[in-house]
Amino acid sequence: MAVHWFPGHMHKALKEIKEALSQVDILIEVLDARIPYSSENPEIAKIRGDKPCLKILNKADLADPEMTAKWQAHLEAERGVKTFTTSTDDTAKTKQIIELIRKTCAQKDASVKTINAMIMGIPNVGKSTLINILADRVIAKTGNEPAVTKNQQRINLGSGIVLFDTPGVLWPKLENPNTGYRLAASGAVKDTAMEYDDVGFYAADYLIKAYPEMMKERFKIDQLPDTEIEFLELAAAKRGALRAGGRVNLHKICEVLINELRSGKLGRITLETPDMLIEEKKEMAEVAAKKISDKDKRKQKFKDGSLTPDKKDRKEKREEKRAEQSARMKKRT
Repeated sequence: MAVHWFPGHMHKALKEIKEALSQVDILIEVLDARIPYSSENPEIAKIRGDKPCLKILNKADLADPEMTAKWQAHLEAERGVKTFTTSTDDTAKTKQIIELIRKTCAQKDASVKTINAMIMGIPNVGKSTLINILADRVIAKTGNEPAVTKNQQRINLGSGIVLFDTPGVLWPKLENPNTGYRLAASGAVKDTAMEYDDVGFYAADYLIKAYPEMMKERFKIDQLPDTEIEFLELAAAKRGALRAGGRVNLHKICEVLINELRSGKLGRITLETPDMLIEEKKEMAEVAAKKISDKDKRKQKFKDGSLTPDKKDRKEKREEKRAEQSARMKKRT
């Protein structure tokens, strides 16, 4: 799915993050526990270098706890990465992040120097709410929609820690086509940048396979169908998402499904697993290899020219004639 949303302020924010990175001791990346891979900004991995990174899996109360544990193990396999789970209603646990920062930067914590931490995350991941809890006061504007924070700011958390806050940043190109659907389903992009029907079909297809019992219970369906369209039709009938004459209103039922997924009414759901990630990366590598191969073939075809046998014969004769002329010129000199 193509998400056409990379506003100018995001480009500016990414540039400012790169410029401020040299002053930072530790990076804190806030992820959505329901989509740890899709909410992880690949640009951060490119510029992080060897700086320690604390990945916060926020909204863990909405995610599948078994999958969250698997994702933590997967993420911590990367050098210098530690993970921590939080939810917006557990203030006491969120405040433990301060101690984690000090422990990770123990050498600097033991000195009189300030620990500089930079916090970042995709839009609508709950970063601003987390900052307000850590600062114990309202610092960052919050809102249940993407792109609330627009400018970088520095916040003194006390305990010798200064937090560099950054705007929610997406990245210009989504390499994995599934990432766009998951970002849209979780609310990381504005609804105006997505098609509810497309996202609804994607979510329905995944949910009836990964969480069939939850879907049956939530939509009061005894036997789930095999396809997403059949499921949506049944769900629409159960919820009254119908047009005149009893026709299914697909847009309406997709909207219901997405909103209930985001709010947690469907249950604790994770939209991707580490195993899925491995398989999708393999598929992406195959697609990339095919693109390179096709490009090389086009280059070779252009180099050879799309000549008919007759044109090819005439070309060879012209080249022979030029070679003869060149040889005669050399003899004269």
